[in-house]
Amino acid sequence: MARATKGSLAVAVAICARVRGGAAPSPTSLSSCRNLHSSGRKDDSRRQEYSTGAAAAVEVEGGIPGGLRRLPGRQGWDLAGAIEYLEYRRSLYGEITHKALLVDAVGTLVVPSQPMAQIYRQIGEKYGVKYSENEILNRYRWAYEQPWGRSRLRYVDDGRPFWQYIVSSSTGCSNLEYFEELYKYYTTEKAWHICDPDAGNVFRALRKAGVKTAIVSNFDTRLRPLLQALKCDHWFDAVAVSAEVAAEKPNPTIFLKACELLGVKPEEAVHVGDDRRNDIWGARDAGCDAWLWGSDVHSFNEVAQRIGIQA
Repeated sequence: MARATKGSLAVAVAICARVRGGAAPSPTSLSSCRNLHSSGRKDDSRRQEYSTGAAAAVEVEGGIPGGLRRLPGRQGWDLAGAIEYLEYRRSLYGEITHKALLVDAVGTLVVPSQPMAQIYRQIGEKYGVKYSENEILNRYRWAYEQPWGRSRLRYVDDGRPFWQYIVSSSTGCSNLEYFEELYKYYTTEKAWHICDPDAGNVFRALRKAGVKTAIVSNFDTRLRPLLQALKCDHWFDAVAVSAEVAAEKPNPTIFLKACELLGVKPEEAVHVGDDRRNDIWGARDAGCDAWLWGSDVHSFNEVAQRIGIQA
């Protein structure tokens, strides 16, 4: 095995600490509420005991040496394997292990400032909405799980037909003025905030170091104006939004499109997102590395450190 550098040792120790449960995720990083804007219900399986990050090399794929190995009869992973994997990537790409960072939007980069059901009820009261917040939330979840048969994609262009269905199913109110008020609310900075307060500094450091960045999101065409409203659009070199790409995660097409926009190969990119199915499995199917937000990584500073950048 290659000799471990100080940096790789620190990152490997951090990886093992995470998968052993040594650090608790922040409440905001585990926000699971999807709203009138977003890509839908979270996958509860994200809380499985093992780490799924490709940089943590849970599986040894394609004959790649090393990886995190489960130790018989013990909790945790093989620290030597973690170091070996990091050294392997650095032998290919140098001290910076990835040329591009792909980031999920809702639940990773941004989170709702208030619970969805609370907003639906507050705005809806003047339109005659009578359901409690718990009833709205349960009806929302039920509606979101139903097959959407009007098109292949949920988010086509501005997504209005889909969201009209969701709002009316969740609240029992089909008033168009109510819908439009809700719809416009979720395009404003009032509805959202950046999940990690250090995110801006980290993305600037990544781009200064030559790492390209992109958003990969299941969203409608409101995403770009929302990023502008939150003053974070300039952090990214590209945006791959499902309504424009005509593919929704976990379809690998959207990840491949992001890599194409950045001019990198899929194996040179790592995707960070909070949904195991949409983000982790989808990115891996496209050939990218993938780290689960709230499990493999808990801050963008940690993401940068894994890539090899000190923000």
